[in-house]
Amino acid sequence: MTIKVAIAGARGKMGKEAVHTVMENVDMELVAALDYKEIGKTLADTGLFPESFQVPVFTDLAELHKNCLPDVLVDLTTPEHVYAHTKQALQLGIRPVVGTTGFSTDELRELTELATASRLGCIIAPNFAVGAVLMMKFAEQAAKYLPDVEIIEMHHDQKLDAPSGTAMKTAHLMSRERIAHPQGHAHEKETLEGARGADYEGMRIHSVRLPGLVAHQQVLMGGEGQLLTIRHDSFNRGSFMSGVSLSIREVMEKQQLIYGLEHIIA
Repeated sequence: MTIKVAIAGARGKMGKEAVHTVMENVDMELVAALDYKEIGKTLADTGLFPESFQVPVFTDLAELHKNCLPDVLVDLTTPEHVYAHTKQALQLGIRPVVGTTGFSTDELRELTELATASRLGCIIAPNFAVGAVLMMKFAEQAAKYLPDVEIIEMHHDQKLDAPSGTAMKTAHLMSRERIAHPQGHAHEKETLEGARGADYEGMRIHSVRLPGLVAHQQVLMGGEGQLLTIRHDSFNRGSFMSGVSLSIREVMEKQQLIYGLEHIIA
């Protein structure tokens, strides 16, 4: 069976990689793109893709669905659009694969209920890189033995949310193995507000935003006389594409929302 795929955010850096990835997979067909503004009738009209990429572009998801009937919507847009796209896709009977972060707890709860009620797969992945997923798994296992943790996540300076979804997911997973407790000196004081980073159940999360970076994270776990560092680096956006392809295939087999690629890799 050929999976009919639509991509939201095709003009972005991740989106462009996803377009080529879907086009290269023999079991997938790129049937449409969703954009927030008029950019031309096809992807070729944008000037970002070859003339042969005659994939239609829509600004309205309902119209896209009516004309192209995609099985899957890959959303690689921004936090301000992704919730509405995901909810509408489920309501239209399209299975979302989402690589954009920034969902609130209430939004995730609502989408989980909607996916279950609709019996539709929905995969939300804070990080599509398999190595990053392994980093999170290893950190979760280690937190049981080294519960004093600081997370440093580093991304390009155009990233809109902080901390990153990967950092938040890592902290959430570690919290399942770690008893929440404050870290550092009981009477420590920030002489410059924010110096100690964000606080997640006592774990500290630091966000770095610089040009030249792509997506990087290290988890530092301290113990008496020792430091364990678990680090992952994505040097280009091609590192995420194996996870995108896997998610497109897997979402067709699911009937509920799955948050995190770790739930679908063997």
